Amino acid sequence: MKYSEITALTTEELQERLAVEKTNSQNLRFAHSISPLENPLKIKESRKNIAKINTELRNRKLQIAQQ
Repeated sequence: MKYSEITALTTEELQERLAVEKTNSQNLRFAHSISPLENPLKIKESRKNIAKINTELRNRKLQIAQQ
């Protein structure tokens, strides 16, 4: 997920996407601990997506607080 795609989403959509990404990340980690994943870089990608979404949510909160 590109950062430009994240900025285009509304705050509610970002919160929903964050919940989905967290669940996905947890499922990937569980699956990887049981048997190795075909592509373990998906775990890293999921963590980065979570960080990008959290960053955008934080930026929006700061913008609202400054107004």
